[in-house]
Amino acid sequence: MPPETTVLERTDAPTDRPVETLDVRTLGPPEPLQRTLELLADLPDDVVLVQHNDRAPQFLYPKLDDRGYAHATVETDDAVVTAIWTAEDD
Repeated sequence: MPPETTVLERTDAPTDRPVETLDVRTLGPPEPLQRTLELLADLPDDVVLVQHNDRAPQFLYPKLDDRGYAHATVETDDAVVTAIWTAEDD
């Protein structure tokens, strides 16, 4: 099972969608935020973005909320992983 799948299972993110991974652990602010938002703008709505960071992306969360994305963050042994997806209307 791919590591992204294991992480997604620890969140409310859909596990039946395609997954795109973005590793920003080596980037300094504000690059992780900028790269994440730029990539999200280009991704189809059905793709879940899995961001690997060295810390929780606190400044990203309100921007995701404003844009209508759902998100969940979990800590792993080597990263802080945030799943980001377009929330479906209930």
